[in-house]
Amino acid sequence: MEDGFHQIGLLEPRFAEVLKRHGEPPSRKRPGGFETVLKIIVQQQVSIASADAIWRRLRQGLGTVNPGAVLVRDDAALRGFGLSRQKAAYARSLAEAVASGQLNFRKLRGMEDEAVIADLVQIKGIGRWTAEIYLLAVMQRPDIWPAADIALMEAARDLLGLPVRPTIKEMTPLAAPWRPYRTYAARLLWLHYRHLNRRETAG
Repeated sequence: MEDGFHQIGLLEPRFAEVLKRHGEPPSRKRPGGFETVLKIIVQQQVSIASADAIWRRLRQGLGTVNPGAVLVRDDAALRGFGLSRQKAAYARSLAEAVASGQLNFRKLRGMEDEAVIADLVQIKGIGRWTAEIYLLAVMQRPDIWPAADIALMEAARDLLGLPVRPTIKEMTPLAAPWRPYRTYAARLLWLHYRHLNRRETAG
């Protein structure tokens, strides 16, 4: 078991129960770079099934997923691959930032968490949630807490026995006792959310 899961289980016994019940969550490790950020953008504000379908169409349409492949297509072509008008603009903005050198993924490796977030959110279409998912899944930082994630909010409500789903503003102080292992808390809450959904569907 990764030590972070052991530590978060000591900080919050209900996380230890999730581990005991379901085992360690699957790895969320993703390769770094342009393709991964573009995929996270595709996943914004849509269901997992919709995101997967759009991503398959986009990959097939682009052939090779790199900045050049995006920049040679006009917005109509990108929308034809399944992107909304807004996300087509975001894809182009990301491609331009990487192609121009404004966004350098190697440079991010040596930067502190908040500095990485500040660098990424300068790009149109990359908000804090997207930057946090990149830090958590690609850079494997141990103390990332994507407070705006709806699945985390709902899982926290259920696991912690809260009367209502916590707001984004409430999520940050809620997780403060779990520092510096909030990434592991998030991963266990996502795992709990998946099983919660199955339970509700079955019910």
